[in-house]
Amino acid sequence: MKLRILTLALNDLDVGRRFYERQQPGLGDYFLDSLFSDVDSLLLFAGIHQQFHGYHRTLSKRFPYAIYYKVIGDEVQVWRVLDCRRHPASTARALDQH
Repeated sequence: MKLRILTLALNDLDVGRRFYERQQPGLGDYFLDSLFSDVDSLLLFAGIHQQFHGYHRTLSKRFPYAIYYKVIGDEVQVWRVLDCRRHPASTARALDQH
């Protein structure tokens, strides 16, 4: 199984990193380490999570973020990494962007 993080998801991660870094120096790096660990777990657990808006969704262990992904053949594609504190309508709009 291969893992691919798409540009939209990388942008989401960067926004989250900058937000947490403003809260406390070093927290942005911890955020990225935690989220990449959650993403890496998809190599073992991809496809077992419930689907929302056509994507599988897993929740981060340490931060209020959801990882939206698809399994296509032998590849896990991470499409978005979104803050769960957002309004559900804005999450739906973000997932509709391709």
